Amino acid sequence: MKNLKAGAKATRTVAQDRYLTDVARWRAVQQRNPDADGQFYYAVKTTGVYCRPSCAARRARRENVEFHKSCEAAERAGFRGCKRCQPNGPTLAELQNETVAAACRAIEAAEELPNLASLAKAAGMSRFHFHRLFKRIAGLTPKAFAVARRAEQIRKELPKRATVTEAIYEAGFNSNSRFYAKSSPMLGMLPKHFRKGGKGEAIRFAVGQCTLGSILVAASQKGVCAISIGDEPYQLVTALQAQFPNARLLGGDRKFARLVATVVGFVEAPNVGLALPLDVRGTAFQRRVWKALLEIPSGSTASYVKIAKRIGSPKSVRAVAGACAANFIAVAIPCHRVVRTDGSLSGYRWGVRRKWALLQLEKSIGSRQPKAG
Repeated sequence: MKNLKAGAKATRTVAQDRYLTDVARWRAVQQRNPDADGQFYYAVKTTGVYCRPSCAARRARRENVEFHKSCEAAERAGFRGCKRCQPNGPTLAELQNETVAAACRAIEAAEELPNLASLAKAAGMSRFHFHRLFKRIAGLTPKAFAVARRAEQIRKELPKRATVTEAIYEAGFNSNSRFYAKSSPMLGMLPKHFRKGGKGEAIRFAVGQCTLGSILVAASQKGVCAISIGDEPYQLVTALQAQFPNARLLGGDRKFARLVATVVGFVEAPNVGLALPLDVRGTAFQRRVWKALLEIPSGSTASYVKIAKRIGSPKSVRAVAGACAANFIAVAIPCHRVVRTDGSLSGYRWGVRRKWALLQLEKSIGSRQPKAG
């Protein structure tokens, strides 16, 4: 929920840059583009009214339109606010974001998960409309959001508490049975193992070679939990030990070697896809970002701003960058496909040089694909 308020200044600057010219502003008005709302306002000289770019009112003739940077500027020029789009008030997107944020606060504060009907009633919506709006903006259903938040809380509490039971109640679960029914999907391991830093969990791993250097693949019982790329194998193993300090790290057998070969093959030819189960461990927000990364096609890129909008948190640009940096599963969760708004490359856990190489490889493979028809 806090991420809905993060990075507002960076996002606003990018949006303002997009509407510096009257040509771009008029195009936004013609398209009734809601992304332009708040970046400028247009006033109609024949009516004396000013509106948001997305206003559904009848379009004015271009020669009768002038643009203003703020409501105050439009009013100083003698125009009054449109009664239909109410440019002085919050935008529809802002109202919807606040509605979802309020529901998130209610879920976080409740000892028992509020049912969908009560959440929808508090929002003044039907259950169907609220459920659809919440999922679009939060990236999760209300129930999934509640489970994810409890998972985050239990992850924080388990290492600090003397017993698992104490941690369960501190995290907001009111019964042991309810927690244990959901503990493995939440934590990726038994809660007693998580409390001890992964003690008792077996992580199998192996190191291979690819065109980008050494590559380490690690997997738990649930699936691949780490793919790392570097110059020296021992550095990759040391990083894995730091990631799972008390787990049992086991060398890969012949079967596991085939898994590593599959991952290496995917790195060399990303267009073939990687149909492997992943053991993804992160916060609810990080999971939303990583899910959005999986939707970026091979050979394409997306900006941090675009990803923030895609997950329904347009002001969370910095938080999106943080989620990309927290990704431990290289290539399979393609954080290398996220770039700055101007297309330049930003940081990459495994080196900007490798990020550039991966993008070039994907583009070259894409250009060699036969065209349909």
